[in-house]
This record gives sequence, C-alpha cells and structure tokens, in this order.
Amino acid sequence: MSSRIKDENTDFLFQCILNLKSVDDCYAFFEDLCTVPEIKAMAQRAVVAKLLYDKTVYNDIVAKTGASTATISRVNRSLAYGAGGYDLVFNK
Repeated sequence: MSSRIKDENTDFLFQCILNLKSVDDCYAFFEDLCTVPEIKAMAQRAVVAKLLYDKTVYNDIVAKTGASTATISRVNRSLAYGAGGYDLVFNK
C-alpha cells in the first residue's frame, strides 16, 4: 500500500468507486468527478498498460493509442516497479 496516497480522502474516493455496479455507473460518476481530458488520459494509460502487459512493442502502442513514448515509458515503469495494481486488474 502506497503511503504517498493513503489518507481519509483517498479512502473515501475508493469506497465510492467500489460502490459502482456497472460501466454506466462509472461513466456517470467519473464524468461528474473528472474533466474529460483526465478521464481520457487515465483510459489511455490503462490501455497502454494492458498492451505493455501483453508484450506489445512501443511503436505498435503509439500507433494504436496515440500515446507519447514518454507516457508509455511512465506506464512501463509502473508495471515494473509500481504497487502491482495493474497485475491485480489484468489477472482477474
């Protein structure tokens, strides 16, 4: 668990997310919570992570997602050295 983000406010946010039951619920909540560019950036990073997880090469990821190589590198670092959150999601 990352002490950099853990606090009461983040706990509350994550409890809110855990209460969501459908993709439509997620759309409604996240559209109210975030700006469109924030949602698009998170979605892009999730797709980049899945492609990296599946061993897709950088050039193909750029072509499929439009992500910069800097973004791909950042996501790759999270996959390699992060808290394991991507593994939790992709292994379910």
